[in-house]
Amino acid sequence: MAQFVLQDGQLLSKEQIRCFMKHISLYILTYVSQGLKVKGLLAVPDGSGPLPAVIYCRGGIKRVGMVRKRRIVSMAQRGFVVFAPYYRGNEGGEGREDFAGEDRYDLFHAIDVVQGLDEVVPGPVSLIGFSRGAVMAMRAAREYSGVGPVVVWGGVSDMLDTYEQRVDLRRMLKRVVGHPKKQVEAYMDRSPALWVKEVHTPIYIVHGTKDSQVDIGHARKLAKSLEEAGKPYTMALYAGLDHRFPRKEDEKALDDVFAWLKEKLEQPL
Repeated sequence: MAQFVLQDGQLLSKEQIRCFMKHISLYILTYVSQGLKVKGLLAVPDGSGPLPAVIYCRGGIKRVGMVRKRRIVSMAQRGFVVFAPYYRGNEGGEGREDFAGEDRYDLFHAIDVVQGLDEVVPGPVSLIGFSRGAVMAMRAAREYSGVGPVVVWGGVSDMLDTYEQRVDLRRMLKRVVGHPKKQVEAYMDRSPALWVKEVHTPIYIVHGTKDSQVDIGHARKLAKSLEEAGKPYTMALYAGLDHRFPRKEDEKALDDVFAWLKEKLEQPL
């Protein structure tokens, strides 16, 4: 009897769930990443398609920073198909996430899944990376095809800086990533500011100047590295705002982000 072999990037199921907002359809997707069955949330605007796609790369780890339906729906209302991977080990997915290490493949293979959806126009998939999700997005831009442009929102640009600044995260980082002196390579791989020369897509940096979780220095360091490498980028700093923006400012920032994405997607490659 032939055994069914799971292929990375294979969509296994698409289960519709209730959506609180009219004209947006929500689905839970199950797909394959490194042989694991992992899950994510898909939001599709009703009406004529296909539409451009964006993948939202959540921050945090486990329950902290988990994908919020309201945020994904808000993005979809701006005329995009939006997919948000939960990352392995979350919401019934197999495996264990490791803070932008092996779990980055959950994003890479999500790109394949999204590019294969009937609701999505062919071509590159835009990425919005929030907090540690920015590392996921930048690693995809560096290591995988079919990516761009990329938004880095409240994003980590140097994981070694994060270790120094976030004393409360040190135990988790040592357990998940390793010790910064013994496993320095693992930290450098998670530090986009160190390797922006290898990224070949426009970058939009969004950051609050009073961010208490990812210091504003991360945005400035990434911008400096992009500048020195001669890479195209845009930076929007929001004076006085913390890691998560208040609703009004958040909606305005989303408007600007999606206007930028549409502008970049309309430009010839």
